[in-house]
Amino acid sequence: MDRISRLPTGLIETILCLLPIQEAARTSILSREWKYYWTKIPQIAFIEDTFQVSNGGGELSILEQRLGIISDRKVITARCKLFHAIYQVLLMHQGPIYDFTLSMVTNGSRVEIDLIILHLFKRNTIKVLKLDFNGSYRLPSSLFSLHQLTDLYLIDCLLDHLPSASVFGTNLTTLYFQEIRTSEKLLLRLLSSCPLLKRLTIMSDCGTIYVSGDSTITNLFECLPVIEYLNVWFFLFECFLPLPKELPTKLVHLKCLCMECVCFCYEYSVPLFVLLIRSSPSLEKLKLEIIDEDCHGEHEMTPFTMEDYPDIMLGRLKELEILHFSNNKNELDFLKCILPKSPALEKVRILIWEEHEEEEKSEISETLLSFPCASPVVKFIVS
Repeated sequence: MDRISRLPTGLIETILCLLPIQEAARTSILSREWKYYWTKIPQIAFIEDTFQVSNGGGELSILEQRLGIISDRKVITARCKLFHAIYQVLLMHQGPIYDFTLSMVTNGSRVEIDLIILHLFKRNTIKVLKLDFNGSYRLPSSLFSLHQLTDLYLIDCLLDHLPSASVFGTNLTTLYFQEIRTSEKLLLRLLSSCPLLKRLTIMSDCGTIYVSGDSTITNLFECLPVIEYLNVWFFLFECFLPLPKELPTKLVHLKCLCMECVCFCYEYSVPLFVLLIRSSPSLEKLKLEIIDEDCHGEHEMTPFTMEDYPDIMLGRLKELEILHFSNNKNELDFLKCILPKSPALEKVRILIWEEHEEEEKSEISETLLSFPCASPVVKFIVS
């Protein structure tokens, strides 16, 4: 312990940041010197699943043991102790907090969570904020006053308002949304207030984003002038149909494009990819995660060939990754279109859909390896 105590204060705080906050707080009993080290760590995480709350001697009753349930009273008591512990840590903390994580079931605890965010607002030192809720939580106005934020992660939240004169997002460079409930207009307003945004992830679609029909994909990318990393659900773009043939402004900074829940059977799928490829001259990595979905009727895509898009070029693409490749014609045609247009390609990784038989996987692998490719040094990984 003496050897650790002689370490520089900054290094001790870094070590404490690696511990769960409860364990970090327990170091206060080691010595008088250690009593306040934990109160100055700049990174704090409260994760309900891992947070240990004593049950106050309340053993499960025989009925609770037999039925495998816990009474509402004990659940409420545990949550009260959890919030009390959070408030105690925040009140005792003496230094700036730069990185804060809160992950929990909301369960009607909006007021308590609002107070936590209000406390962070009063400090106004937070740079990285992660809010992960199981159960939709309406974001309070105080969140949009955290002007020092550089990284914001929101999971299962309701965004139904923005302050009219908000300068929120001035310093944001990373924004992560998952199952966010909002409208496409509010989403665009939020993005337009983040002029330095470089990394954007949106794991939401028309199921959680209300669409008025007035916004286009051009409006979306006008809000992302310096975007470098974009990770979205494929069906997000249904919020911004119909698609133009080209964007008025190139995405000159975009280096990595990842798209999940991709379905090649939809009529707008290939036009969407072509639009993004044409608009991204600096693209270095393209990653697609395909879902197996039947598509019939007006949304069904018509066949296409490389000759349909003679002007596309991926001059800087180094890495292509496709997960859950199902070997349908549209997927094969897409690869035939991309490979001859990517002279700098270094790595192609194709993960075949697991439901295919081994013999069928071998045949798919042989087919893929036979496709013409512009790059002489490309390495294929088919698994």
